[in-house]
Amino acid sequence: MKKKTSSKSLFVTFEGGEGSGKSLQSRILYRRLSKLAISTLLVHEPGSTPLGERLSRLVKSCRSGSISPTTELLLFNAARAQLVNMVIRPSLNSGTVVICDRYTDSTLAYQGYGRGLKQELVRSANEIATGGLKPDLTILLDVLVCEGLERKRNNNTDRFQSEEIAFHERVRRGYLALARKDPDRFFIIDGTMSKQLISQTIWQRVNQILFN
Repeated sequence: MKKKTSSKSLFVTFEGGEGSGKSLQSRILYRRLSKLAISTLLVHEPGSTPLGERLSRLVKSCRSGSISPTTELLLFNAARAQLVNMVIRPSLNSGTVVICDRYTDSTLAYQGYGRGLKQELVRSANEIATGGLKPDLTILLDVLVCEGLERKRNNNTDRFQSEEIAFHERVRRGYLALARKDPDRFFIIDGTMSKQLISQTIWQRVNQILFN
């Protein structure tokens, strides 16, 4: 079956702390749109390009040792710049719906609120990397830190998952603060609901934007 382009391009990002379920829900949305023969692309950060995957292994691996917050900021945005320029922007220009698992709000939450870098600095780096490209819709799956980390308890290979609880609490507060500042773009969902209810809630919102 030949894929169709939607009536308009749409850039959807999924955000949330560790164990929030965002990766699963981004895949569910991708499959749902694909079954409707809508041209859809699913990407993730950092990664989805050869350079991005190498940088992801470098910045997320516990074996990488200590990495300064500023270095993290620049490495994530190097991967982001490659992804935006080589994949996301061309896809949007062709009428494809692009779904991205993490984007600039992750950097604001993790390196800004979590690591303590100034928001102005983080926003400037994000702006350079993206050329000002912003999502049409950001789905924030919110769960309590203790519950999210419990879901990830068997995976200790990620530098961020192994951070102290206080770090993850700052990240969660950061996400909620970002959502309050931009309520038209953010769509907050209780990540403790059933997977089916979450996916249906997301679909209702995306369907409304795409087809109404």
